Amino acid sequence: IDDVADELGRLDAIAGDGDHGIGMQHGARAAREAAEKLGDSAGAESLLRAAGEAWADRAGGTSGALWGAMLRAAGEVLGNDEAPDAQRASAAITAAVQAVEARGGAELGDKTMVDAIVPFAREFEQAVAGGATAAAALQAAARAATGAAAATADLAPRRGRARTHTDKSIGTVDPGAHSFALIMSAIAAEFGDSTS
Repeated sequence: IDDVADELGRLDAIAGDGDHGIGMQHGARAAREAAEKLGDSAGAESLLRAAGEAWADRAGGTSGALWGAMLRAAGEVLGNDEAPDAQRASAAITAAVQAVEARGGAELGDKTMVDAIVPFAREFEQAVAGGATAAAALQAAARAATGAAAATADLAPRRGRARTHTDKSIGTVDPGAHSFALIMSAIAAEFGDSTS
């Protein structure tokens, strides 16, 4: 996020207030700090809840609230007691999508983060159902999110600040969808060729 904060701000300034990059930077940093405070002994639920609350608190705005809701929802499914397998990870991603949709009220085609997160979740679920490891499913899902985020350039916004600037927004990717895809791609790269 630090590497692309200026780009995200420029994208957001086309049809919004230009603060998406800064908000994502503040949120991601706060989430990392909250996770580091818990240490390696924390379970997934505790870690994601703390990270989500910190992200929402520090980032502010719609994206902060959505990332906070998404991380907390995923954590509730993963729990603290067991190492998550691919099926539980898929269920956690589904819960995250539902939290974003419920909190933001956006649907596919509205030119929001939903346009990247829904294809991400679908691809992950299909890959896991086909026997893929969580790492392989994550890589496939990140590619799907990247393609879907790029396709938002062709959409007219129907929600958020950008909906009043339709002419300016067409031809530009949605910043929230783009930042989601970038983050998922970075996470997928971290997992690399893991067999889990």
